[in-house]
Amino acid sequence: MNENRDLHKGLAQSDAVSRQIAGHREVQQRVAGQFIERRAYYRRNWQQFIAVTASDYHTGLLGGIKDLTITVRNQTEYPLDNVVVKVVYMRNNNEIFKTEQYTINNIPEKDIRSITASNSRKGSKVEIQLLSITSQPMNFCWSVDKQVVPGDPDPYQCSK
Repeated sequence: MNENRDLHKGLAQSDAVSRQIAGHREVQQRVAGQFIERRAYYRRNWQQFIAVTASDYHTGLLGGIKDLTITVRNQTEYPLDNVVVKVVYMRNNNEIFKTEQYTINNIPEKDIRSITASNSRKGSKVEIQLLSITSQPMNFCWSVDKQVVPGDPDPYQCSK
């Protein structure tokens, strides 16, 4: 009788350990699934998490722009390798005076990175245009001129 009770107790412990291991595997699979899902979510909704802005800047009495800073805000959980922006310097009549392209590299996750744009001897305002974003950790490749296939559920994934 004692032997049966000990055997039953041993089986119950083995069963508990077995359920604990199975539960751990299930959690690992769910976490791995969320990891992939999270990257795809950020790629599909990148405009909610990545933003480029121009700082306030100074203009001269007869035109000219000084102290312009371009800032990239990355609110994803993945670093961005590079963000390419175009700065358009415009005159009062909205005529383009000049354009310049800047690349901001290595923007950490949940962080911002800024660069100083060059001054302009003419111009009264600027426009910032986002040209491309890449992130290897997020497998994210977006470009303003990238053709998106209609119906593609994840069009900005670099490699499929």
